[in-house]
Amino acid sequence: MKAVRYSLGLVLLWMLAACSPPPLHQQQAYVFGTLVEVSIYGAPEPQARQAAAAVLARFDELHRTLHAWQPSDLSRLNTALAQGERASVPPELAAMLRDAQTLSIQSNDLFNPAIGGLIALWGFHSDAPQARVPDATAITGWVNKRPRMADLVIEDDTVTSANPAVQLDLGGYAKGHALDDAVAILKTHAIDNALVNIGGNVIALGAHGERPWRVGIQHPRQPGTLATLDLRDGEAIGTSGDYQRYFEADGRRYSHLIDPRTGFPATGMQSLTVLVAGEQAGTRSDALSKPLFIDGAAQLANHASRLGVAHYLAVDGASQIHVSPAMKARLR
Repeated sequence: MKAVRYSLGLVLLWMLAACSPPPLHQQQAYVFGTLVEVSIYGAPEPQARQAAAAVLARFDELHRTLHAWQPSDLSRLNTALAQGERASVPPELAAMLRDAQTLSIQSNDLFNPAIGGLIALWGFHSDAPQARVPDATAITGWVNKRPRMADLVIEDDTVTSANPAVQLDLGGYAKGHALDDAVAILKTHAIDNALVNIGGNVIALGAHGERPWRVGIQHPRQPGTLATLDLRDGEAIGTSGDYQRYFEADGRRYSHLIDPRTGFPATGMQSLTVLVAGEQAGTRSDALSKPLFIDGAAQLANHASRLGVAHYLAVDGASQIHVSPAMKARLR
């Protein structure tokens, strides 16, 4: 058995010349279990530094609020839900849970942040996961309990659950939400042009000088990029991949992207990238890549259309590439 592997490199590698011009300011940090980078173009250095620092501080705040297995507002809520108790939560967390509920319903529960207990069973609620396949009976037990976001009852800032099996894990939502927050923060600091990258979840603000921000979509099995893409103002990309966080046992790869219908990690895809624009582009790009990855290639076009995702690029379990017509027109 191989040890658990984490993809610490960026899922999407944004590409600039090695010698960037002076107007480009960059700051990095390690948050949400991955490398994050804020790149600001064309602003005075003090202004750019202050804006980037504010973004990174917000990321750290969200990380501490939404951590699934260390003390946080979310973990305290999970404790209350498991005990069948009513819990008061910060208004911001209540709003995020309502939003996640809506996205979960739209995806027919394939985007399901309520399966935190199942994710923990697979060993992905640890900085050093157990790297072993759980007992089949235990997996079946969690699947039969059917924890769903619809089980949550959110009244103002009070949360209860009709199902004590609900354990929340917002790992498939938090990075996208953070991207939207980053754009709002940058705008309050009068930043017009920036690129924010949270481990491959990326959002663009303005442009990189006279050209758009260019990103590369990482190949799931080979070094380097699968394709490159120019991001326009307000566009975001999100990628789900089985190479980001996984372990191998008996020659088989088990990723953290678990199909709530079976209780096992999804195997039909190696990676799936979506491009989203408009309101909550960051949040939607993060959350909507999950159900499309989990459901596999057979229904990809129909499922993407139903979710309102026109731009996608996927590599299925057999290494076949699937590209929507709209995304094909955008790739370089």
